[in-house]
Amino acid sequence: MKKALVIFSGGQDSTTCLIHYTHIYKEVHCITFDYNQLHKSEINSALVISKKLGIKNHIVLDIKYLKDISISSLTENKLLINSSHPLDNSLPSTFVPGRNILFLTLSSMYAYNHKITSIVLGVNEIDFSGYPDCRYEFIKLMNNTVKIGMNCNIFFKTPLMNLNKSEIWALSDYWNSTDIILNDTVTCYNGIPGRGCRKCQACILRKRGFDTWQLNRSYYMNSIKMKMNLL
Repeated sequence: MKKALVIFSGGQDSTTCLIHYTHIYKEVHCITFDYNQLHKSEINSALVISKKLGIKNHIVLDIKYLKDISISSLTENKLLINSSHPLDNSLPSTFVPGRNILFLTLSSMYAYNHKITSIVLGVNEIDFSGYPDCRYEFIKLMNNTVKIGMNCNIFFKTPLMNLNKSEIWALSDYWNSTDIILNDTVTCYNGIPGRGCRKCQACILRKRGFDTWQLNRSYYMNSIKMKMNLL
């Protein structure tokens, strides 16, 4: 049986991935990480959405210690959301150093023990916030490391890697699930569900993609059908 594990934050991108894979895989698991992020609304959102989508296997993994060893405005009130990272001014303050390395390592352990060969994450290289651990180069190298270190055939799948935000909206529309994205997800860096604060970088990217998609829905629908082999 084809099984997939979705790294699920409750945001737009991971929710779109989850929706997509529930239609193409027979069994889908979710793993959500509680890394002591300031906004627990993300975790609540993930639980609500997975239940709505009928996901039977959803684990919330406690890794709150990440706050003690990694600096980010997503875990510390004293850092401004729309600013540069205190340790590297070329990165946004919302970057959590090592987060995706840890997420992929722990997800691989879960997948290995549940005989799951596909791990899905909603990273994106087109419309993203400049995180180095969202790039294809990193995902590929990390995947090779897991294969060698665990002597397994676990594959990291990044279906949104080459989609822009308008195409991501179109993908949820293809599966008639736009309402879930609009109302139930938490993409906002300030933890506001749905349309968010509309001021942080995540909300700006989301809103810009939504508006562009709305202006030419047929174009973006055709685009994702081609890119995702949905013809």
